[in-house]
Amino acid sequence: MEIKVEQVVQVEQISTHVAMVKIHRPEAKNALNTEVRQKLADVFLELNDDENIRVIILTGGETDFAAGADLKELANAETIQMMQRRTERYWQAIAQCSKPVIAAVNGYALGGGCELAMHADIIIAGKSAQFGQPEVKVGVMPGAGGTQRLFRAVGKFHAMRIMMTGCLVPAPEAYQIGLVSQVTEDSETLASAIKMAEGLAKLPPIALQQIKEVALLAEDVPLNAGLMLERKSFQMLFSSEDQKEGMQAFIEKRKPNYQGR
Repeated sequence: MEIKVEQVVQVEQISTHVAMVKIHRPEAKNALNTEVRQKLADVFLELNDDENIRVIILTGGETDFAAGADLKELANAETIQMMQRRTERYWQAIAQCSKPVIAAVNGYALGGGCELAMHADIIIAGKSAQFGQPEVKVGVMPGAGGTQRLFRAVGKFHAMRIMMTGCLVPAPEAYQIGLVSQVTEDSETLASAIKMAEGLAKLPPIALQQIKEVALLAEDVPLNAGLMLERKSFQMLFSSEDQKEGMQAFIEKRKPNYQGR
């Protein structure tokens, strides 16, 4: 697969089934301007449609994940201008990605950067990483899902403290309150994400997609409806070749070879 490498968003296929998406605006601590958001959306749409890619790693590199929105674009904006930008389109491309997404976070993940990380399914953070929603300190509020995803991830009282005070949350604390999946040494963040991605890439892709779809939908439906969705997806997987391969490999005491069929 040939993937375009853009100036502010770089894409690398690091193995047969794993792609890495890297935000590259080091001069601005990877602040999320319109160009970055557009490129991220384009890349995620392309990777989502690529049958060869099974897992996506999202990172900002070794120093900063994303320090927030680019305030130079927003400082003088008016209400109608903000509405007409329709930036929700760019976020939806990531939120609706059907494949597992692992965020590898070093440095700052603030404001839009924290919201971007929360679009992932798994967050691996270096121990010096810091998360936060400091929008209140510049007169606004989270606007790309922060009030919703953070609330669901850590609960009312942690979320309210983080959003209302604009405080920074160190990675170890973020782990304790349920905002990140794993904390590593700063030098091991990306390597840990790659190791996990490689492991996921060896698992049945259709089953992983169903786990993600049902789990995310279940946030918005009553328990009985969520259980029904889970049951139907579980039953549906028995029509896949991967189910036959996985169970037969277990019986034969060998490693399965999943094809995504």
